[in-house]
Amino acid sequence: MHIALRQPLALALLAAAGLAHGAGFTLSSPSIKPGSTLTQAQVFNGFGCTGQNISPELKWSGAPAGTKSFAITCFDPDAPTGSGYWHWIAFDIPASVGSMEAGAGNSETPLGGTAGVSDFGMNSYGGPCPPKGDGKHRYIFTVYALDVPALPYGSAKTTGATCNFLMRGHVLAKGSITGLFGH
Repeated sequence: MHIALRQPLALALLAAAGLAHGAGFTLSSPSIKPGSTLTQAQVFNGFGCTGQNISPELKWSGAPAGTKSFAITCFDPDAPTGSGYWHWIAFDIPASVGSMEAGAGNSETPLGGTAGVSDFGMNSYGGPCPPKGDGKHRYIFTVYALDVPALPYGSAKTTGATCNFLMRGHVLAKGSITGLFGH
């Protein structure tokens, strides 16, 4: 009976240690103030939107030991699709990188990594552009610290959902910032 009680306790301690391991990883951005409205610089130019479609500046720090690459996504969970909308997928970014200048995500090879295909069908950043009158949507920018130098089976054809699937079991830590936009 003592063994049965110790095993769950040991598993709980291991799980807590894993969470603490990535607890110091942070994401910040001078371009995005958490919970505030995104600027026209980040908004998509097309589909009725007239923004500049410039990816935001991002900075991250505190990656856990064992980090071998980073991935970045931008996801709108409020899109009226039933499954959200992927605005940006980038992965295989070298572990030596800790920031991304504004506009660097507008490349098929951001920071030496690979841009997957967004729901716009582009291999680069695609900014917010919710349907008019749909209210404010949340745009969640997330940077993931991964324990692999490259996503297994990742390519320029990788979608947001596939990227999330391929990252399973490889995420050491993640940090997110949420901006809002609606018109």
